[in-house]
Amino acid sequence: MLLTLYGKRVIEYLLQKHRDKIREILISKRLSPQEKRRLKGLPVKFIDNRLAQKLSRNGNHQGYLARIEFHPPSPEIGGKYLLVLDRVTDMGNLGALVRTSYALGIDLVIVTGIKELKWEALIRTSAGAGLDMPILVYQNILDLLNILKQKGYLLVGGDRGGECRVKGEKIALILGSEGEGLSGKVKKKLDKILSVEMKRDFDSLNVAVAGGILIDRIVNGC
Repeated sequence: MLLTLYGKRVIEYLLQKHRDKIREILISKRLSPQEKRRLKGLPVKFIDNRLAQKLSRNGNHQGYLARIEFHPPSPEIGGKYLLVLDRVTDMGNLGALVRTSYALGIDLVIVTGIKELKWEALIRTSAGAGLDMPILVYQNILDLLNILKQKGYLLVGGDRGGECRVKGEKIALILGSEGEGLSGKVKKKLDKILSVEMKRDFDSLNVAVAGGILIDRIVNGC
């Protein structure tokens, strides 16, 4: 499929790591000599800001857009550390979690409770990491947790009232939705709860922030 991405950071990531996927660069600003050199050898088209706004759906394109060839991955379930997201629908949170997962060494991100991913938004909000992080969409989280259990994964949920650290040969960290957290049915299938200890009387952390802390805990033991 052909995707349209925008924003300076994600375009820079494409230029560094995925030039082969770029089919066209769209520019709506004046380029410096250095920027022109970086785009050498690529099909570049200059467009006005009105078209750039339309293509980016009024997003903050910063004058940089690109059309890329992309094929959604279909990875198998495997690896030492997995992140399972249940009904996390906010693309900002999802992109941040994918970016953190890729940076910290998660082997696979599994997204459940949604019909399909909005790949353009995911790649953009993850600053390009969505192109490299293995991501799988699986509809039924309860079926998924049964499969993970059979494969020998320690099922660890991110929630209140749990432990500060966990250890295991194979760990699947499960995070719930922004508003509701983990459902009761999911909690019944978990082996352990992993928590972020709050030092002050405060309700909760954003799922992307809490997820980043918990990912670091299971990967690095911090």
